[in-house]
Amino acid sequence: MIALPMTPAERAEQLTGRESLSFSSISTYQACPLKWRFRYVVGLPEETKSASLVFGSAIHAALQRHFEGLLIDSRPPPLDELLDAYRIAWKDEAEDIAFNRGDTAESLEGLAAKMLRVFQGSELARPPGRILAIEEELVGEISPNCPPMLARLDLAVETDEAVIITDFKTSRSRWSADQAEDSATQLLVYRELAGSMAGGKPVHLQFGVLAKTKEPSVDIHRVAGDPRQIDRVRAIIERVWEAIAAEIFYPAPSPMQCPSCGYRGTCQAWTG
Repeated sequence: MIALPMTPAERAEQLTGRESLSFSSISTYQACPLKWRFRYVVGLPEETKSASLVFGSAIHAALQRHFEGLLIDSRPPPLDELLDAYRIAWKDEAEDIAFNRGDTAESLEGLAAKMLRVFQGSELARPPGRILAIEEELVGEISPNCPPMLARLDLAVETDEAVIITDFKTSRSRWSADQAEDSATQLLVYRELAGSMAGGKPVHLQFGVLAKTKEPSVDIHRVAGDPRQIDRVRAIIERVWEAIAAEIFYPAPSPMQCPSCGYRGTCQAWTG
């Protein structure tokens, strides 16, 4: 009997143990194919964790707590509750953290308090509508040539006119409009997957950017997202998947990425 070729979902499961691909995994492969292999195929734990990434995850946990408070009893939680959520998330990742020069766990917690206080006073903290989803996973097809895509929505809010999807980012500096447009690929994928949630309403996309500047700021960057761009997004995902399915893995040295990479030692020992 001739064996039938595997579907993309079956091939993804064979490689990674999961039938779907997340947008973050696509981004990881684009940044460094060998890092993708270490993380998703081999399942290696990282030697160190970037303090910036742990900080960003902990801020996300605090924002999640804020919106859960609004959803449960229409009451924004006080800053102390948000900081408790931050501390719990930080503690969960507290081992083997690599700090940038001058940073400590204590100094970053102080920065988190400033950022969350600014967030509480911002437009983002008071979404204009009914909360539909907080940190919710969606899975759906972007292309029949690829495994299903997995998205994790930070926040989805329904108004009378539209469904608004917000993705939160922490950044060393304030974003420009060009940075928001350059990052729009992620939100375009999310919009494709959120169709059933929208119930026929248009889906509006935006980034909420919390900047880790001396005086923290919170900015909203709305993304127009020309529908024709999804064809380009789909082509990118298809090409990345073709390379993954063919097991094309190699290091991609970068002075920006390598110093904080959690697989630095493993990568340097790799010989093919």
